[in-house]
Amino acid sequence: MSLIGFLPPLSCSYTNNNTIHKLVPTPKLNTENPNLGQRVLPNLLSLALALTFTTTPLSSYAIPSLNSQPPSTSLTTPFSQSKNLELGLENGKIRPCPSINPGCISTNPKSSSFSFPWQIPEQESDNAIQKLREAILKTQKNVKFQLVEDTPNGQYLQAEVDGGFDRDVLEFLVKGDVVSYRCMAKKVNYVYPFTTAFGDSKGQEGKIKQINDLLGWYAPSFDSME
Repeated sequence: MSLIGFLPPLSCSYTNNNTIHKLVPTPKLNTENPNLGQRVLPNLLSLALALTFTTTPLSSYAIPSLNSQPPSTSLTTPFSQSKNLELGLENGKIRPCPSINPGCISTNPKSSSFSFPWQIPEQESDNAIQKLREAILKTQKNVKFQLVEDTPNGQYLQAEVDGGFDRDVLEFLVKGDVVSYRCMAKKVNYVYPFTTAFGDSKGQEGKIKQINDLLGWYAPSFDSME
C-alpha cells in the first residue's frame, strides 16, 4: 500500500509575479471515508517496527563473535597419553608403569607389572653404575645412553635399546646396594577399533633378566619366596 495518498496536501500562496510566497501543510480531514485511519494505523505501526529492527545494531542480538572460543573439552584419551610417556624419577623414585602401557615392568610397588629390586653384593658395590652400563652394552642391541646423573636419591641411568616393535627405555636407580629399575616400551600399539593397548611385559622381563644374569646380582622373585 502506498503512503503517498495519505500525506497531507500542501497549501501554496503566490504573489502577482508567480513567485511562491509560502508553502505550509494544510490538514485535510477525509470525511468521505471515516474508517480510513483505522486501516492505515496498523500499517504505519508495522512500518515503524520494521524500521526499528533494521536499524538496531547487531551487537544487541545474541550472535556469537567470530573470535569467541568454544568451551574447553578434555581430549585426553589412552592413545594421546601413550604419545607422552613420562620418564625420569618421580619424587626421587623410579616411576610405576603407566596403566595404558602393558609393555612395562617396574620395581615401583604401584605397578601392576611389579618386579623386585636387585641387591648388589658387597664385593660388587664399587662402580655399580659402570658395571651396569657394560652389562647393557653386552646384552642389548643398538644401545644409546640418554642420561647418567647423580641425584640426592642415588645414581640414575637411562638408556634406549631395540624393542619388539620399536625402542624400549631402561631406567635404573642405584642407591647403596639396591638397584630399582623400570623397563618400558616407548611405543604403545592399539588394534583398531579397540582402545585397549596390545602387548605384554614378557619382552621387558627378558631384557632385565639378560642384564642381571650377566651381572650376577641377587634378584628376588615370588618363586623364591615360596
